[in-house]
Amino acid sequence: MTLTLDTYRLLGRSGLRVSPLALGTATFGTEWGWGTGQDGARRLFDVYLEHGGNFIDTAGTYTDGSSERMLGEFTRDNRERLVLATKYTTQRRPGDPNSGGAHRKSLLASVETSLRRLNTDYIDLLFLHVWDFTTPVEEILRGMDDLVRQGKVLYVAMSNAPAWEISRMQAIADLRGWSPLVALQVEYSLINRDAERDLIPMARTMGLGVTPYSPLGGGVLSGKYSRADLTATGADSGDSNRKSFNAGLGMVTERALAIADVVQEVAAEVGHTPAQVALAWTLRNPGVTAPVIGARTPEQLIGNLGALGVDLAPDQLARLDKVSAIDLGYPHDLLAGDHIRTVTAGTLKIETRR
Repeated sequence: MTLTLDTYRLLGRSGLRVSPLALGTATFGTEWGWGTGQDGARRLFDVYLEHGGNFIDTAGTYTDGSSERMLGEFTRDNRERLVLATKYTTQRRPGDPNSGGAHRKSLLASVETSLRRLNTDYIDLLFLHVWDFTTPVEEILRGMDDLVRQGKVLYVAMSNAPAWEISRMQAIADLRGWSPLVALQVEYSLINRDAERDLIPMARTMGLGVTPYSPLGGGVLSGKYSRADLTATGADSGDSNRKSFNAGLGMVTERALAIADVVQEVAAEVGHTPAQVALAWTLRNPGVTAPVIGARTPEQLIGNLGALGVDLAPDQLARLDKVSAIDLGYPHDLLAGDHIRTVTAGTLKIETRR
């Protein structure tokens, strides 16, 4: 089935309608050594809206704040039609111990800063960006709920946190009548399917819509990398800087390139680009609401949006699943084994409809 950006999806168990691909804005600004300046970012923003998109993803520290500042200008005339998501917890001032973290002081200061930069009275969706392992969950939830009650934030969400912490937070929010979590942002792609172990199943059960970041595996799945990049040291261009960054994160591996090879084979068969095929695979996961896509040029963005029109045959999906498969680990592998099914259910047949 062909999708469009204005074929909206509900975000988690909320009634909020969002496009099936979110526009990521970590490329809005050149402070990190890649990305695009003000004029280029404006073109990307306009192209996304012209195609019917309404879901914009940023963070308080993306490109040292330039991403939010640019969006504050771009949204002056269309704020109400957009769903703006931003994030807090990453450090805003080196040397200040309270300028980062998940605690209430960081939360309130980050939100006030984001509101000023975004030139808005409210944030549609606020993510906790990175789990800090020090702040009590009740402090986080109550702080988020206070902001919702004040009207400064409409919905709250989580990113980069353990599944068990998120699930108990959702239970606490439900029991105390605090604002529930409605979304989860995780790294997820054919190259990194680790979220399938616990995070995505947890999100589906607890009512969180998943908005994956890096759905192209840092660009590896787009076909721009080769075996030569396994040992490359980088150069001066923005593309090369980003390549070096991804290589440093361990994203360029022999396994990743082998997956990219199969993506390219399938892309040739269906007449689409490798990036479109990789995004289409992510979109078909019933637990995924809206992958976050980034671009440096309008051509790249339009190309990525083409993923909404990609249909993959069962055998093609099977090949992609096989080459990228991961071990789910204990207890998942144990519970899925024939022995456990035999000793717990015997020949009993149970139809599930979830």
